[in-house]
Amino acid sequence: MNLKGKKVLVVGSGISGIGAVEALHRVGAVPVLFDENEKLQTEDVRAKLKPGVSAQIVIGRLGEELKKEVELVVLSPGVPTDTAFVAAFRQRGIKIWGEIELAYEIGKGTVIGITGTNGKTTTTSLVGAIMAAHCKDVNVVGNIGNPYTLTALDSTEETVTVAEISSFQLETVEKFKPKVSAILNITPDHLNRHHTMENYAAAKEAICKNQTKAETCVLNYENSYTRAFGDRCPARVIWFSSERRLEDGFYLEGEEIFQAKNGARERLMNIHDMKLVGTCNVENVMAAMAAATACGVPMEEILPVIREFQPVEHRIEFVATKRGVDYYNDSKGTNPDAAIQGIRAMDRPTVLIGGGYDKQSEYDEWIEAFGGKVKCLVLIGQTREKIAACARKHGVKNIVLADTFEEAFKVCVEQAASGDAVLLSPACASWGMFPNYEVRGQMFKEMVNQMEEN
Repeated sequence: MNLKGKKVLVVGSGISGIGAVEALHRVGAVPVLFDENEKLQTEDVRAKLKPGVSAQIVIGRLGEELKKEVELVVLSPGVPTDTAFVAAFRQRGIKIWGEIELAYEIGKGTVIGITGTNGKTTTTSLVGAIMAAHCKDVNVVGNIGNPYTLTALDSTEETVTVAEISSFQLETVEKFKPKVSAILNITPDHLNRHHTMENYAAAKEAICKNQTKAETCVLNYENSYTRAFGDRCPARVIWFSSERRLEDGFYLEGEEIFQAKNGARERLMNIHDMKLVGTCNVENVMAAMAAATACGVPMEEILPVIREFQPVEHRIEFVATKRGVDYYNDSKGTNPDAAIQGIRAMDRPTVLIGGGYDKQSEYDEWIEAFGGKVKCLVLIGQTREKIAACARKHGVKNIVLADTFEEAFKVCVEQAASGDAVLLSPACASWGMFPNYEVRGQMFKEMVNQMEEN
């Protein structure tokens, strides 16, 4: 689409919306930045834009005349696509894009797109590190915190863009077609937005809807949704498995990662030779191996990067040892499946902080995964009563309900003995108590680091 001169409505003034406005300005479009939050001040929103970026800013309500002038709508990820506001534009035949579609339209080069309920950030960061060791021009973008739109216009045919993409961003995919896609797993999450698992899975699967057998999709053999999707996936599939030997693909056997191909298998590495911990991270590593090899990176270049790769912040991140207790920050465990991976990575008695914003999740499988390791469950936030009831049903007895995060941390310090672990892995979003999981994790780390040794 030729965007020059078109009036484009950007909905949402967060980092994604700001990136979209700046990209539209640079291609000669006429951006209108709209946010319905009446508490915002126009001058504060304008201050987010780079000097010289021209955009009309509308706060609170969008006038009918302006609506009629709009020729394209770009939604920020947090804006639901099924509202009456969005439907009115669709009925007029106006295209509804997201940040990903806009960036793909104006960008160049090779794109690797990674999605999944859990593991996206680690896998995207690792693939980015591998590609950066192999190529000169690599951008790591998307839901990872660096808007795709901010790098797209500066990309060339030589650029490799590694994008972490959420289900929210995939709802509006139209032409987006990565050379390599990956769906790491699909487990219940964001059902308050997608309403059903079928809708949620369909959003994830959209990452490869425009791919053909000339492109590649990396899929998890041990996830029921992705395994079923493999039969109808339009791309060439590369599988990975943490539970069984595959005839073709990457798999874990004991403590060794293998690659099977053309009837032969090759041992690649021992899992203890890397700094990432837990089965979830082994899966992330195998997915990264698959994506990188699909882009032509030789294994001898991939393995050294994996061995030295540091865990992503807030994802089963070791913070410090205080008074003989190891503290781990897994604030990015914002749903039960992610939190399952967090507790599975612990190998000792653990005091666990859980709870937060209610995304309409169920917690039985998470609590069943405790396996007797959780010596005390400290619960906070909107979901604390719901989780406590579920935990009691599964026989967990030492449960403490805390009113504040500070109180929860104090309980953990009191409950943990030398040789134990304290794990922040909430199984819930942070909203209501914190603006995001990063702030929650950072507060936890600051509390740990401020502790006296005695």
